[in-house]
Amino acid sequence: MSHFLGEFDCKLDVKGRMMIPSNLKKQLPNLDQESLVINRGFEKHLVIYTKKEWDNIIDELSKLNPYEKRTREFVRYFTRGATELIPDAAGRVLLPKILLEYADIQSDIVISCQLNKLEVWAKDIYETQMDNEPKNFAKLAEEVMGNAGRRIDD
Repeated sequence: MSHFLGEFDCKLDVKGRMMIPSNLKKQLPNLDQESLVINRGFEKHLVIYTKKEWDNIIDELSKLNPYEKRTREFVRYFTRGATELIPDAAGRVLLPKILLEYADIQSDIVISCQLNKLEVWAKDIYETQMDNEPKNFAKLAEEVMGNAGRRIDD
């Protein structure tokens, strides 16, 4: 599994193409052999996965019970708009218009590396999100990570 590092400011061209930043491209050494997949995020942003990581997610989704209505709804909404991204000769990828509209992305974007995926945000929305950092980040860390690795029956 790939883990990405960094945060990158980018601009879309008038056709909705994004140049993959060179420092990010170095973290995607198989980009010429393995495509990327872009999809809606849970908040107002987009998420880019390597094709291999996307396939792992789809494998997990395929194990869910398709006879349950909430499962079907989740899979439908989660996969809505998912699109394969193939870089052109100049290293640009075309972001689908429907996904750009979903995330309110016009031109200025931020790519935020989040473990095994890349989040793509409209710059203004991302900055607002980051301005809302909890006053007590240490408390949040304790709540989320305080019992990490500890089993309930310990």
